[in-house]
Amino acid sequence: MAEMFFMGTGGSVATKERDNTSLLFSQAESLILIDCPGSVIQKIKKLDFTPQHLSTILVTHIHPDHIYGLPSLVHSLMLDECLINLYGSEETIIFCQQLLDLFHLREEKIKTKINFITLKDGQLFTLTPSLQVMAVKVPHHPSSLAFYFNFVKENKKLIYSGDTPLYPPLFDLVNDLDCLVHDCSAPSRFFKEYPSLYEMHTHSLQLGKFAQEARIKCLIPCHFFGELDFSLLEIEKEIKQNYKGELIIPTDFQRIKI
Repeated sequence: MAEMFFMGTGGSVATKERDNTSLLFSQAESLILIDCPGSVIQKIKKLDFTPQHLSTILVTHIHPDHIYGLPSLVHSLMLDECLINLYGSEETIIFCQQLLDLFHLREEKIKTKINFITLKDGQLFTLTPSLQVMAVKVPHHPSSLAFYFNFVKENKKLIYSGDTPLYPPLFDLVNDLDCLVHDCSAPSRFFKEYPSLYEMHTHSLQLGKFAQEARIKCLIPCHFFGELDFSLLEIEKEIKQNYKGELIIPTDFQRIKI
């Protein structure tokens, strides 16, 4: 059985309740991390997992709140014989290599090794015998990728959008999708006040409308801005104006079975 854990659900500005967004998938003995902000080792332990079982890191893009914890993670595991596959776009891979080199974390004495794997738009790859993934380019940043997961054993399909404005080509892939985890940074009123947000993120009214049109079975919004004053009830109400499927407003450390 595969499970998904929200290690954070907030945007770039953390709050008391929500840290930067990242996800952890547990499948058999493997741990698969999506994005790597701070305190990853502690969070994995809080979830009662073993950090040395981390086999894969998928990086959506290279903004600080999605990548700044990578040196700390490798440094924390430096005495353990671990091999971690790190996937991302070409720009992401180059950046991650340079980031680790700043701290000399790819030297021979570092026992934890990172195997860097560059992905292209539309590329399919296999993480475990029962988990296939496709990379999908999204327009938030030149390095940005979303990830389309096919959990073969469970016969479930899930997309994690990463940070992105509403991107119709992504929704072309998701008709009747089992679960969509998508950027939902703020209610629509803030996008009207700050129109530049339309180029970077998605608001809750948009997300509910498109999720309903795509017949998403379960919608999980995340990446809630911590620097703006709104309640999650406002997010929920805007989504439900159009979306009639299952809606989960996640909290940090929430577990969801796939």
